[in-house]
Amino acid sequence: MDWNLLLPLLLNGFIVGALYGVVAMSFVLIYKASQVVNFAQGEFLLVGAWVCWYFLTEWHLPFWAGFLFTMVFMTLFGIILQVVVLRPLIGEPVISVIMATIGLGIFFQALMKWIFGVFARPFPPIFAAERVELLGLQVQPVYLMSLAISVVIMAAFAWFFTASKHGLAMRATAFDQQVAQSLGISVPKVFAMSWAISALVSSVAGVVVGVVNGVSSALSFYGIKVFPAVILGGLDSVVGAVLGGIIVGLLENVAQYVDAEWLHIGNMYAIAPFYALILILLVKPYGLFGTKNIERV
Repeated sequence: MDWNLLLPLLLNGFIVGALYGVVAMSFVLIYKASQVVNFAQGEFLLVGAWVCWYFLTEWHLPFWAGFLFTMVFMTLFGIILQVVVLRPLIGEPVISVIMATIGLGIFFQALMKWIFGVFARPFPPIFAAERVELLGLQVQPVYLMSLAISVVIMAAFAWFFTASKHGLAMRATAFDQQVAQSLGISVPKVFAMSWAISALVSSVAGVVVGVVNGVSSALSFYGIKVFPAVILGGLDSVVGAVLGGIIVGLLENVAQYVDAEWLHIGNMYAIAPFYALILILLVKPYGLFGTKNIERV
């Protein structure tokens, strides 16, 4: 067993898995509030990354300023999207809203290609050092930034849902919309808030991935890559989303190691999470922490 190869892969899997967990929380946030799976989640990453790239390259802002402006832009973007496109669909069948999110994903994918082109664009250099040492391993600073941001977002989510007034209102809405409305909670405002936070958090993940790999339409594929993590943890569990993301991140890299050492199949890194998704749906379709709905006839 080649530990010199396995240890860096495990560290990379944990860091990337934490980022998957952040994106998975964005899925869960919208689902908990409105019972809708947002299939345009990957495009939120793409739009956020392109917006930050534009601020840095065209406006020549420092990274921290471009990053903050991107967060503000994406918060407003999420609110406007929910109010203009999705709020009129409240009360319609869930499949109608899901199809609307698929249409939004296709629209923003095409729009970003039309505005910025189809080729990947690198971010300007952000860190002075290309690599730093961590636990005896050489790691790119952007990965450490990714881990730090992921931990901060997870802590913010924990505080938001347990201690803030808006977080408690969102939890009440997720439990029962009619009861929440009878208690004076504005359900449309909760929906808008959930989409705003989801767009904000996804854009942060998009910027981090864009700094590592450059910005291109391939970023939107992260919305599909994260889906096994969402199903593994449970569609309505924030804690499950985090753990599911870390498990999937580790699984990808362990599959890559096993393939490189013994199987020699190729592309196991990309397909292993979807094999896991099939097994999860067969064995535990509600996920590790998802709520099992019992219907009585």
